[in-house]
Amino acid sequence: MNDYFELENLNSLKENMTPDDSEFIPLLTSEDEDLINSEKVPEILSILPLRNTVLFPGVVIPITVGRDKSINLIRDAYKGDKTIGVVAQKNDKIEDPGVEDVNQIGTIAYIIKMLRMPDGNTTVIIQGKKRFELKEVIQTEPYMKAKITAFSEVRPAAGDKEFDALVSSLKDMAMQIIKYSPHIPSEAGFALRNIESPSFLVNFISSNMNATVADKQKLLEIANLKERATQVLSHLTRDLQMLELKNQIQTKVKVDLDKQQREYFLHQQMKTIQEELGGDSFEQDIDEMKQRAKEKKWSKEVSAAFEKEISKLQRMNPNSAEYSVQTNYLELLLDLPWGVYSEDRFDLRKAAKILDDDHYGLEKVKDRIVEHLAVLKLKGNMKAPILCLYGPPGVGKTSLGKSVAKALGRKYVRMSLGGLKDESEIRGHRKTYIGAMPGRILQSLKKAQSSNPVFVLDEIDKVGNDFHGDPSSALLEALDPEQNATFYDNYVEMDYDLSKVMFIATANSLSTIQPALRDRMEIIEVAGYTVEEKIEIAKRHLLPKQLEEHGVRSKQVKFSDELIEYMIENYTRESGVRGLEKLIAKIIRNAAKNIAMKKKYNVSPKPADLVKILGPAHQKDRYQGNDVAGVVTGLAWTPVGGDILFIETSLSKGKGGKLTLTGNLGEVMKESATIALEYLKAHCDLLSIPAEVFENWNIHIHVPEGATPKDGPSAGIAMLTALASALTQRKVKKNLAMTGEITLRGRVLAVGGIREKILAAKRAGIKDIVLCEENKKDVSEIRPNYLKGLNFIYVEKMIDVVEASLLKEKVKNPLDFRILVNGTPKN
Repeated sequence: MNDYFELENLNSLKENMTPDDSEFIPLLTSEDEDLINSEKVPEILSILPLRNTVLFPGVVIPITVGRDKSINLIRDAYKGDKTIGVVAQKNDKIEDPGVEDVNQIGTIAYIIKMLRMPDGNTTVIIQGKKRFELKEVIQTEPYMKAKITAFSEVRPAAGDKEFDALVSSLKDMAMQIIKYSPHIPSEAGFALRNIESPSFLVNFISSNMNATVADKQKLLEIANLKERATQVLSHLTRDLQMLELKNQIQTKVKVDLDKQQREYFLHQQMKTIQEELGGDSFEQDIDEMKQRAKEKKWSKEVSAAFEKEISKLQRMNPNSAEYSVQTNYLELLLDLPWGVYSEDRFDLRKAAKILDDDHYGLEKVKDRIVEHLAVLKLKGNMKAPILCLYGPPGVGKTSLGKSVAKALGRKYVRMSLGGLKDESEIRGHRKTYIGAMPGRILQSLKKAQSSNPVFVLDEIDKVGNDFHGDPSSALLEALDPEQNATFYDNYVEMDYDLSKVMFIATANSLSTIQPALRDRMEIIEVAGYTVEEKIEIAKRHLLPKQLEEHGVRSKQVKFSDELIEYMIENYTRESGVRGLEKLIAKIIRNAAKNIAMKKKYNVSPKPADLVKILGPAHQKDRYQGNDVAGVVTGLAWTPVGGDILFIETSLSKGKGGKLTLTGNLGEVMKESATIALEYLKAHCDLLSIPAEVFENWNIHIHVPEGATPKDGPSAGIAMLTALASALTQRKVKKNLAMTGEITLRGRVLAVGGIREKILAAKRAGIKDIVLCEENKKDVSEIRPNYLKGLNFIYVEKMIDVVEASLLKEKVKNPLDFRILVNGTPKN
């Protein structure tokens, strides 16, 4: 009880009193109580509001007086009859309470002693007399005075056995509480044993037990003594159970406490103290979670799961490791945007304008986004498309996602998949693991606070796999329109609807994407830019961006179309514009340096000025002429765009039949060379190639840049032409390049990457391009301005390639393939 009994406070007061004063703590006898009850209640009384306590009749308590009104009241009363009225405040934070701020039922008090404490405060010892009811306030300054009436008490009849048993139970239970609380002084037990009056016993325990001011005030307002005693017994029962539980906890942790056990014990003590003080932060957190749950738009299944998990949390020990795991799980459920969707912007013209303003070109992607918006506008609801933009680096695939989100009015989320090897990064970890967390898809949605964002899966072609699992297989569910409405995360352990999310994947190559995953996506090719497009992109986007980032005004450095074109052709070798942007930034930085140092510089730099700023221009891949037999220009596709390559063939005398291939060629490319040679052997008569050549001359095919691995079937017709030129010593047509696959039957097959290869041909100054007839449809999809200055030769058979590519004219100083018979050359 103390926390329960105030006797400990009274004992501290004794130390500051003389021996003659120490009898100020009386225990009321029945005679004393009768004497108090016989006293008349004054009509008008000075009223002292108390903040944190309730005074009961007969009980002696110390109070510290701090407010000016209270000090004036006590001084005046102490000089007079020492009688005042004490009422408890409804809200202890109010500094100057009025009649509406105090309870109507209070206690008449007698001032026993007024003491000046060592800390300078004034402490008053008062004893309760009789209860009263406050009727009317007649004065508020310098302190409150009011008219009062007596508050009569209803007592049980003499000899009421039930009441006698109730009083006996109260005394026994109070003694047990003193027994279980070692810090309660011995005077408490002595005082209880010597109380004779049942009424004073109830008041004494009510005043000193662990209860809130509101609960004590309710007890004070109960007129029936028997009913009040019953309520007090109920409070003591709860207090005794709490003490017994506390003692059980202390008993469990007494044996050989190590560091961990000691911490556990202290946590339990803290928890008990919090509960006794009437508040628990853990319970407050749980209440906040429940309140947030009421505002969520989740399904019945999720709601039921949340209720189950939070009930489990309430039963857990807050200091156990599982408690924090469970708390994190519930907070994630509350943080996820269940059923939260941003409204789409259905102004198609405005959306198209946003896409056009942010990106130049990329018509296929823009059209697809506008089509999706149009269907949403007409139907009101549909599954979001899952797009895959593939193309070389620097063409705007990733930044396009931001523009799509802006055009649709949706949130934007980006997740980089490059180097991802763990399946748990997609699906999440199971809660049983230490440090478990949800997958990055749900983490991103939590961050976006929307269930229908534009979700960019960057570099999807660079997903790896190892013993932790295959992330690309885990993506199958997320990117399948038929399945992603019930996406299952291992951590959340419930289905989450991803069907409204617009996934946009980006890739440089489709070959490394798992076929099943590729099948689920709508593939849109984002090809490289022409020189003209790069100039427009530089003027519209790159220049303003870099000028702003470097704090340089547009009039301080000017870029002409001529300068940008020169930079593109002489300083970059790319399909995109990333390298061009770096060059522009370097020129602007040079201008910024000159501006800061107040040096003179050319505001409008010319191509000749670039050597000082950017260094020497690199040597371009240009067409190298047709003076040598056996050299043909091929067209290749790479992850960074199109490129040209040279197929070189040479012949040397020897035993014959030997084919040597160099240049770091892959198996497919080697097979193409073998097929071309075998075809020429089989059809040597058509090209007037002496059959003896294959028996007396060795053939060597080389593809320069040997450090770069090369593979693929598209160099087939280039190898065929190179071999035919070498074996016939005929010149190859000038400014000619080619790409296509060959077969043993003499057919030419279509290949991919036509747009990138055409751009590479234009950069190299090629005029004529040989393609398979089936690639005609690919060329028709390309803008006419891309094809300006190019002539296309479409073929179906390998012999057509040779006839279209080789001139009748032979090279200078051709090889003589004739053999000698009796000293005479024989054709």
